[in-house]
Amino acid sequence: MDTKYVESVKKQFAYYKQLGDWTFAQISEEDLFWQYNPESNSIAIIVKHLWGNMLSRWTDFLNTDGEKDFRDRDGEFEATIKTKAELIEKWEAGWQCLFDNINPLETDQMAQLIYIRNMGHTVTEAINRQLAHYAYHVGQIVFIGRMIAGKNWTSLSIPKGASKTYNQKKFAEPKRIAHFTDEFLEKK
Repeated sequence: MDTKYVESVKKQFAYYKQLGDWTFAQISEEDLFWQYNPESNSIAIIVKHLWGNMLSRWTDFLNTDGEKDFRDRDGEFEATIKTKAELIEKWEAGWQCLFDNINPLETDQMAQLIYIRNMGHTVTEAINRQLAHYAYHVGQIVFIGRMIAGKNWTSLSIPKGASKTYNQKKFAEPKRIAHFTDEFLEKK
């Protein structure tokens, strides 16, 4: 096992949290509750789902099943968050639970078997599963935010039409080891 895996994954989670943070900063409070249609999810509903999932998956995750008895997954898709402050509180609480439980991990724990809905996963598999799940939903948050903001949107990556300039700058620098979040933050 690459000893840098745990550190790399922490940076990836931090990156996806930052994408959400930057999206919330670009839209109004009202826009957090916008739904394309009654069957679609608002940003607030997606945040509520992520919060519920994170608390369930990461609370005592090395010792108890990742689908906790306290979780109400169906309720996560009900529009009960009413303010931006409440949305941010849930967003931060979910991520805090994740980081509180992933930060102390050691490389030798990665092969440990844990359970999610009674299905065994190594810690590495469970982390990868959650990283993909959160990236999927944060992508939805960013997409909805970008649709709402329209021309007022500030790109969270290389802006349209700026790839050539960006690449010229990167290729003018000496080769180095990539640090994903460092690279991303350079774009801001």
